[in-house]
Amino acid sequence: MSGSSELRAGQGHVDAQGRPADSAGQAWEGKLIPSHGFSGDDGSADQRLLAALRAAQSAPDDDTESLLMSSVARSRWLVPVVAVATEVDETGEHAVDTRSDMAAVTLTSPDGSRALPMFTSLESLTAWDPAARPVPVRAAAAAQAAISEECHVLVVDVASPHATVLRPSMLWSLAQERTWLPSHLDPHVASAVSAAVAAEPRVARHLLEAGEPAGAGVLRVVLTLSPGLVADEVSAIATRIGERIATDGETRARIDALTFALETAR
Repeated sequence: MSGSSELRAGQGHVDAQGRPADSAGQAWEGKLIPSHGFSGDDGSADQRLLAALRAAQSAPDDDTESLLMSSVARSRWLVPVVAVATEVDETGEHAVDTRSDMAAVTLTSPDGSRALPMFTSLESLTAWDPAARPVPVRAAAAAQAAISEECHVLVVDVASPHATVLRPSMLWSLAQERTWLPSHLDPHVASAVSAAVAAEPRVARHLLEAGEPAGAGVLRVVLTLSPGLVADEVSAIATRIGERIATDGETRARIDALTFALETAR
């Protein structure tokens, strides 16, 4: 393929002037996925990271997921990029690419949600797509690129036996370079839920728990309600609390799913 090649964190979008852009229409000029060099890296996977991935996959709980996120945050990752033609000469018998950019790959599920794939090793990347080129990055850079492309999750080692989805709360913690915590153990979430519940005089107390299924990041809020409420009143209380929690963007970024359990005060 002839022409120049530039590494850009996005594909398929243009701004108002027709320049390559991210999904929000902001030009990618000067916006590159940063590669930090990783001197001496031979492209092999960190065996401790693989062990953490397998542990979180086989027995997801607070401990295995916290260990996984700690490993993810400090590891080198390979983000696949592919060539995308931006200028094509069609004057001859065959169309010829005269300019191409290297664009990060995103995946789209049937429900429309988007994911950025990243890989632990050259072996896992080439097993998925031998034509993709690897860019070594830190987890924070991969997460920030994913968010700029409106991705909801990161997918680790697609098509491998230990393929793992890093949920939205995990994606945001990596992008913000803060320690990930399960939502029911997160002090920020606890404070936000307490504030949301405080406005409801018919809630005697509340408790935060890990919801089901394990590994889905569900926050279970147990509400102890005053006696004598009818079904519509109970539903309205839960709805108002949920809406208050949802208005706080930082809290939403720390909760993957929310459910309520109800009990009556004695």
